[in-house]
Amino acid sequence: MSERIVIAGASGFIGAYLADAFRRRGASVALIGRNGPDASWGDPESILRVVDGADLLINLAGKSVDCRYDDVNRAEIFRSRLDTTRALADAVAASVNPPPLWINSSTATIYRHAEDRPMTEATGEIGTGFSVNVATAWERAFFARDLPGTRRVALRMAIVLGDGSALIPLMRLTQFGLGGPQRDGRWFATAARRNAGTFHEFRARGGRQRFSWVHIRDVLGTIDFVREHPELDGVLNVSSPNPVDNRAMMATLRRVVGRPFGLPAYRWMLEIGSAVIRTETELVLKSRWVVPERLLDAGYEFHHPELEPAVREIVTARGLPRTPAHS
Repeated sequence: MSERIVIAGASGFIGAYLADAFRRRGASVALIGRNGPDASWGDPESILRVVDGADLLINLAGKSVDCRYDDVNRAEIFRSRLDTTRALADAVAASVNPPPLWINSSTATIYRHAEDRPMTEATGEIGTGFSVNVATAWERAFFARDLPGTRRVALRMAIVLGDGSALIPLMRLTQFGLGGPQRDGRWFATAARRNAGTFHEFRARGGRQRFSWVHIRDVLGTIDFVREHPELDGVLNVSSPNPVDNRAMMATLRRVVGRPFGLPAYRWMLEIGSAVIRTETELVLKSRWVVPERLLDAGYEFHHPELEPAVREIVTARGLPRTPAHS
């Protein structure tokens, strides 16, 4: 009999990748979303039906943070994570045969802006502001219930690279000669944005903000590893052991797509551009320096530990023009 895996919030590229990977292995995969197809938010009976007896529950549900942090979007970012996590906890608690493992998405953005040292699970410092508040509230909701039959692991994922990730628009910009570093600088702050915790303070200079990343194959690899190691619970950093800074990341993209130069983007350009396309500069200007100490200590070996081979693999899979691997 094939194993049964439940994925909540599988409409994004991570969920679609995982669902496809598990199905290729012969697993039965049930999906929970706003419109099903196997269970729907707001229908607790359907959620209980798919969760009860499942071998693995994975929750990725939550509105994308790639948006403008206005009042409506901030409320929906919170609600979409907390309500869905609590609904799953209700289903697990009510199950006759609860899933032995529940893996919940979290984010490496929970840590402070870090230019001085890497953030680990043991020594990392929790940051401040809206994005951090979302992450901490999400983890509290995940671990709040007493669920003795279910091991829980929260994956503090760095920026996930793959076909469909944030890497793709950066590649396109690089192909058009706009592949220089994103440079922070001074910018005015309104009282409303400061009070909401959505204003990015100027810190890193010259594109030196750290870029922590993970290939989507290692998201799947981490899930497999966690399943094989019952001693792992609580929070795990899911990030390549070799983060880079923004300058190195953009230089890597230029090499891979074969562009010898790239114009930099300054803070004023980023602020105007982000307002036009309805996103936030924090996504590229915050210094995320995260290392996966617990995974490494437990013996996990990354499929893609280095950035350039990981990016080349994604480019090759998409059939985009690229330079030879030795260049």
